[in-house]
Amino acid sequence: MASYLARRLIVAIPTLFGVATIVFFIVRLIPGDPARVMAGEAAGDDVVERIRTNLGLDQPLPIQYLRFIANLLHADFGRSIRTGDTTLNEILLRLPHTVELAVLATIIGALLGVTLGVVAATNRGKIVDVVASTISVSGMSLPTYWLGLMLVIIFAVNLRWLPASGAEDPRGVILPTVTLAALSTALIARMSRSAMLEVLGQEYVRTARAKGISGRWILFRHCLPNALLPIVTVIALQFGALLGGAVLTETIFSWPGMGRLLVDSIFARDYPVVQGCVLLFSMGFILVNVFADVLYAVVDPRIRY
Repeated sequence: MASYLARRLIVAIPTLFGVATIVFFIVRLIPGDPARVMAGEAAGDDVVERIRTNLGLDQPLPIQYLRFIANLLHADFGRSIRTGDTTLNEILLRLPHTVELAVLATIIGALLGVTLGVVAATNRGKIVDVVASTISVSGMSLPTYWLGLMLVIIFAVNLRWLPASGAEDPRGVILPTVTLAALSTALIARMSRSAMLEVLGQEYVRTARAKGISGRWILFRHCLPNALLPIVTVIALQFGALLGGAVLTETIFSWPGMGRLLVDSIFARDYPVVQGCVLLFSMGFILVNVFADVLYAVVDPRIRY
């Protein structure tokens, strides 16, 4: 296992290098001049040029790229153009809020999704299966921004039960978590249903039923453990996606997380912060996939690396 993890982490290095290269050149395709954004529209050209020189943006693009890679090798993500603080500090201030949303949404999505999938699979073709499948399809079809706005209108504006935005009130985490958990629940439920249906049709399940073993014992002792591998994969992928894909949700609810930081940095042409956020998202996704591989060996003892 240790050698396998070491190989996976070594393979991740060129992946991160490729992501860093792509994001470096893509952010510089964004229209606008960071120096002009910092100086303001009323500033003179000499002021803008001075800021551009201080930021190193007057250098040729290959020189900027080599300097960027050299700084990355020293774990230096640069300084924010907007605030002047280090990019790492900017990210670390927002990261806990995004992790909080991702963890809560993943837990809710996993619990509800697996439950819906198992119930639907064990009642295939019945009204329960139809209801569970309808909920799953609805959760996958609803746009995140629309669902978030509807939740704000219903529970914050009309009923006034929950705050509409921000993280000052502890209840403020409820609406963005539910918004993110809707899609996760739907995807996990669909995968759980498919995995359970495949397992329920196996020979050993029919043999266990023929021996008179109780249905609940068969379900939780034989079927669910053998259906967990694809379910674990979907849960891990969803958690990784939530770490880097909560941009719309955090923007709608003014949640001070990484997604909102990324959006604000893009509008401000804050190259270092945009690059740092994307690299951190990529690193998180890679680590989550490695963790999922480790869980495979825990879920199924037959798997060895």
